[in-house]
Amino acid sequence: MNSSPQPPSSKSESTPDSAQAPVVEDVHASSGAFESPQAQPASPSPDSLPPSSGTAQDVPWERKTLEQLAFASLEEQKKQRWWRNFFRFVWLGLFLMFVVMSVHKGGVSSSNSQPHTAVVEIKGEIAADSDASADTVVSALKDAFEEDSAIAVVLLINSPGGSPVQAGMINDEVRRLKDIHKKPVYAVVEEMSASAAYYIAVSADEIYVDKASIVGSIGVLMDGFGFTGLMDKLGVERRLLTAGENKGFMDPFSAQSKSQKAYALSMLDRIHQQFIKVVRDGRGDRLKETPEMFSGLFWTGEEAVDMGLADHLGNLDFVAREVVKAEVIIDYTKKDSVAERLAKRFGAALGEGAFKSLSRPAVLR
Repeated sequence: MNSSPQPPSSKSESTPDSAQAPVVEDVHASSGAFESPQAQPASPSPDSLPPSSGTAQDVPWERKTLEQLAFASLEEQKKQRWWRNFFRFVWLGLFLMFVVMSVHKGGVSSSNSQPHTAVVEIKGEIAADSDASADTVVSALKDAFEEDSAIAVVLLINSPGGSPVQAGMINDEVRRLKDIHKKPVYAVVEEMSASAAYYIAVSADEIYVDKASIVGSIGVLMDGFGFTGLMDKLGVERRLLTAGENKGFMDPFSAQSKSQKAYALSMLDRIHQQFIKVVRDGRGDRLKETPEMFSGLFWTGEEAVDMGLADHLGNLDFVAREVVKAEVIIDYTKKDSVAERLAKRFGAALGEGAFKSLSRPAVLR
């Protein structure tokens, strides 16, 4: 048997194609430029890839929705922050305005460097805690009298009366300031100058009224209430303990004795005589006294001129233009600031009306 090897046949026999695939020599193996297919790493799976920031179709819809919600929330927060800052600036501006208005106390309304007529208002009830209190009015009077450019001082009155003590203090101060500064004083009555208001008016050199003004009411009263009969009907017993026989004087829940009533009337009469003396001193020979003049009655402005309670018919502009000869009018009235008015309205004034109704001093009315 011949065992020598046979030359390869030129024709392929039943050998698979893969077996006959040529072997590619790694000619550049030494340089490492190419690698054989067996040395290449396996391709990564899609799940192991990092999240792509490429096209929109690669982003899941859940992520898109969350991003939209986040951007919308940020936009809403920006808007809220803008409006919050806006309102902060608005409230800051209002606060600064409130502070300026609180500091501003009223008083002189324009430049007082030129010759002018100085005005001080006396309006409303004359009482210690009112705009027409002695402290407020006297302070304004001092400013008006001490101003060199003020030719004269006008008391602009519209008041039903009030405390004889407050009115007396204002009357005395007007007379004192007149003697010091040698300036004329005129009283101009608008709607009313009654009782304590007229007590002040007679301190002026002349009194001007409107023909329909209410003038007079030269009298004194002390008012209150008595509940003893009602308490008896309701079976209510008043238990008032005092040290002093007259300490419960004018108590509305106790019976009024004759001696206490007589004492109160005598006190009112003394105040009334003081009032009459002030009127006589202020009006002098111009007063045409009648039995009713000091009875507490009041009259129109036209009647008051005839009786000597007033001098002429005229208003503020007339007095400034025709009498003082200084048409420029400057108001020296002291007025509460906004903060003070709010404090008076909402502060300690609660319940004040009920207290006053039970304990009222003598009032000129």
